[in-house]
Amino acid sequence: MRTLGTGGPVVSDLGLGCMGMSDLYGPADTSESIATIHAALDAGITLLDTGDFYGMGHNELLIRQALEGRSRDDVQISVKFGAQRDYDGNWLGFDGRPAAVKSSLAYTLRRLGTDHVDVYRIARVDPAVPIEETVGAIAEEVAKGRVRHIGLSEAGAETIRRAHAVHPIADVQLEYSLLSRGIERDILPACRELGVSVTAYGVLSRGLLSGHWSKDREVTAGDFRAASPRFSGDNLAHNLALVEALRDLAEAKGATVAQLAIAWVLAQGEEIVPLVGARRRERLAEALGALDVSLSAEDLAAIETVVPDGAAAGSRYAEAQMSMLDSER
Repeated sequence: MRTLGTGGPVVSDLGLGCMGMSDLYGPADTSESIATIHAALDAGITLLDTGDFYGMGHNELLIRQALEGRSRDDVQISVKFGAQRDYDGNWLGFDGRPAAVKSSLAYTLRRLGTDHVDVYRIARVDPAVPIEETVGAIAEEVAKGRVRHIGLSEAGAETIRRAHAVHPIADVQLEYSLLSRGIERDILPACRELGVSVTAYGVLSRGLLSGHWSKDREVTAGDFRAASPRFSGDNLAHNLALVEALRDLAEAKGATVAQLAIAWVLAQGEEIVPLVGARRRERLAEALGALDVSLSAEDLAAIETVVPDGAAAGSRYAEAQMSMLDSER
């Protein structure tokens, strides 16, 4: 178990990211998704991460269905809000106004069928609204008991400091993996200074580091990786070569590439909680195996030799999405 922030919730070493069960990775099977959530809970995972815009509310309803008959106190639900989408799923921007905070939370609580969210955060910092106003509005919901803790997502170091001055921030959700290490320069040091944890998403770089991707794999309809720079052309070939180098190290440890990649994130500090985006029980079981992979200083050095910081080809999002990231400014 790991604690999010100073005085934040105690959560499992790994969290389950549920986005792909509803959106952005192509078709998903509802019954298998629910079975995967059940398997995660039964294995001791307590942190479920979602967003109210994943499948236009579908993901929250899915989690509600999966939690029926189980104790609400045994799970922590982390919710992102603020993303605006049209009927076709196109991204329209982000809304961090206090009114949007309160309205979004009300809808989320109804969809989840609960009286509180454990961690609530805006999905992307709204550049039109001071972060102090957004966090201040969430703090009012904390005082009313409808939110237990406040988080951020893809926020830069300065924004984290400003937000933390308004109300303690439990964690910041950031992409962090062997292929995405930009947070190590300014953001991670700021979090450590303030006692703020990191919930790391994209620890398998959206499947690149799973060890199961190939250059011939077809991307299905609705899978945003079709437009991802790291999955395109020469970039993909370069990145898959990095994966093969990792495979040799993983096999020497009796592990898979995915387990080695997750174990590397786990080894970066107790304040970091990786989120695994498993949509099927077999992938979840593989991810859980990372908890049994112990990496020595020599192992970590070997990993970083074959995949050094900045080794990935292509940005982690397409240009339009990158421009929305406060963490990249």
